Amino acid sequence: MISMLLLLAGVGYGLAALAYLGLSGLILASWRRRPHGRLLLLASLLSAAWGALSLLTAWGLLPVRPELAVEVMRNGAWLALLFHILRLRRPVGTPLPAPLRTVRLAGGLLVGGLLLAGLQPLVLPGMPGLPRSVGNLGLVLLTVMGLVLVEQVYRGARPEDRWAIKFLCLGVGGLFVYDFYLYANATLFGAFDAQVWAARGYVAALVAPLIAVSAARNPDWAAPVGLSRSMAFHTASLLAAGIYLLFMAGAGYYLRLFGGEWGDVLQSVFIFAAALLLVLLLFSGTLRARLRVFLSKHFFSYRYDYREEWLKFTRTLAEGPSGTQLCERAAEALARLVDSPGGALWLREGNAGYQRASHWNWSDLAGTEPAGSPFTRWLASRQWVIDLDELERRPELYGDLEPPAWIRNAAGAWLVVPLMLHDELLGFVVLKHSLGKVVYNWEVGDLLKVAARQASTHLAQMRAANQLIVARQFESFNRTTTFVIHDLKNLVAQLSLLLANAEKHKHNPEFQADMLETVANAVARMNKVLAQLRRDSDAAPMQSVALADLLSEVAASKQAFKLRPVLELPPATLHVRADRERLVRAVGHLLQNALEATPPGGSVRLRGFEHDDQAFVEVADTGIGMDDTFIRTRLFQPFDSTKGAGMGIGAYECRETVRALGGTLDVDSAPGRGTRFLISLPLDHNGIGGHAA
Repeated sequence: MISMLLLLAGVGYGLAALAYLGLSGLILASWRRRPHGRLLLLASLLSAAWGALSLLTAWGLLPVRPELAVEVMRNGAWLALLFHILRLRRPVGTPLPAPLRTVRLAGGLLVGGLLLAGLQPLVLPGMPGLPRSVGNLGLVLLTVMGLVLVEQVYRGARPEDRWAIKFLCLGVGGLFVYDFYLYANATLFGAFDAQVWAARGYVAALVAPLIAVSAARNPDWAAPVGLSRSMAFHTASLLAAGIYLLFMAGAGYYLRLFGGEWGDVLQSVFIFAAALLLVLLLFSGTLRARLRVFLSKHFFSYRYDYREEWLKFTRTLAEGPSGTQLCERAAEALARLVDSPGGALWLREGNAGYQRASHWNWSDLAGTEPAGSPFTRWLASRQWVIDLDELERRPELYGDLEPPAWIRNAAGAWLVVPLMLHDELLGFVVLKHSLGKVVYNWEVGDLLKVAARQASTHLAQMRAANQLIVARQFESFNRTTTFVIHDLKNLVAQLSLLLANAEKHKHNPEFQADMLETVANAVARMNKVLAQLRRDSDAAPMQSVALADLLSEVAASKQAFKLRPVLELPPATLHVRADRERLVRAVGHLLQNALEATPPGGSVRLRGFEHDDQAFVEVADTGIGMDDTFIRTRLFQPFDSTKGAGMGIGAYECRETVRALGGTLDVDSAPGRGTRFLISLPLDHNGIGGHAA
């Protein structure tokens, strides 16, 4: 009947055998036929054989005990690997220092002698063997040599190389430290400590993952560890559970030992509580997810070839002209990183919020998100890539995040990637589900976040370049305006002189009277233009404006058109704070465009109203309309006109006027359906009841 101690010891040695057999399989599967790879494989195989033979010995299944010979060969293989690493770190042709050469010679002789002593009972069973005390002393010396070599390997490595070998030093050093204690104790007291010997297999199994990590960090020993993430997760979970149970068993033992009459009760309660806690931890989804991320980050090679992915991403961004095409290329480049078939990109447009700037293979996804919405604030503060599938399955991971309905209900929407510029949310990209069934994890998220920051830099540079171009065009326009003012002044002076001398040279009184009237009107008009140009060069004062009066004035100024707009006035008490003349021009421009674009039989509506503490002005027509591409790329582009005599700044000036007043200008149009402009302005509560006209 096997005692409980020997049963537990056999289990420990069996675990060690399995651990090193698995390590050997990994090394063999990725072997690069390097000498140090062969030595690591040999040491791992001998450690697995040692564990298996120790298991059979503990359970009394072997008539003889060959574990001494196998143990000597195992220790010798680890010593040979350490010597080889030391030699690799020295220049070619440079011998090891004399003390290390002495240790190598002594170690070789000691391993050979102990190996012969261990094999003697198998080869010559009738002859008396080496006394066990002498064998134990020899094993003590071997462990001391091993510890010396471990120290030399670690101390001799450069600081930047120590991360690659520290786990090997910890693992092999841990084996030698434990063996030193075991054999030193046996040498002093003439017998092995049964409990220390029984725990030895568990110790050997615990250090095997450390050696595997070091092998993965040294591609010259073996290729990166190739076991599946699922297998590593379950192995790590079982290993952590085993360590936890060992500590809990030790604590329970001390409770029983020092608990007096209540010792057995306390131990039972403690063990049950510890087991219950373990079950709760194993079924914790958060803990399991964090363990998977830890294993993936520290034990496995990365999924992506980052050099190749970065080259492709940069090439996609750089190809083609700048401008709107860059927005499309940015969406495409991010989508291709995760094998997504399509994506759409939103950028912030001042007070108008985040509007779709472009798309790649996803034309039907559209929507506008306010700049200060909870969704955009969450993206800006967390800077996370949102997995919409995970958000639906586990909303608690995202806290109070609530995506807008137009994203949540979009067919095929998968990821939302923030475009961060420093700490500012420049925009975001929505990607479709991957065609290649890419599983979103921490690595995909990190790659997308870094790539999105790169794309944000390109987009910010594009905006800065466009703003510089517009500023230069306006600079040129301002110079032209100065010349126009100068010419107008000369013309006014000439006409004024003509008017002063007209009385002396008239022949036909009626004709001269008409001429004088016409010239006077021309002078008056030019003086008005001159005054207007002068006034625009300075900052005009803001005032409270009655919206109803302003709309009536705008409608009256368009009486020359055959088509009369339908006017719907707001209450007389509805006021906004604005530069009255600039706002009249802005609304007048929209109304004139609507009248010009509407064919006979159509209708144009000019309406003012209040909603949600905002004043609104709507200009709607049933004209020819505009397509989405024209609105996005040309409508508000300064100096881009579809009219032969136009300057192309009307719509741009209108939008900038509204934005300067703290409002927004939205456009809804489609070819053949007409166009609807909607101006939104903050109410002026202090101006209710009167206005400055």
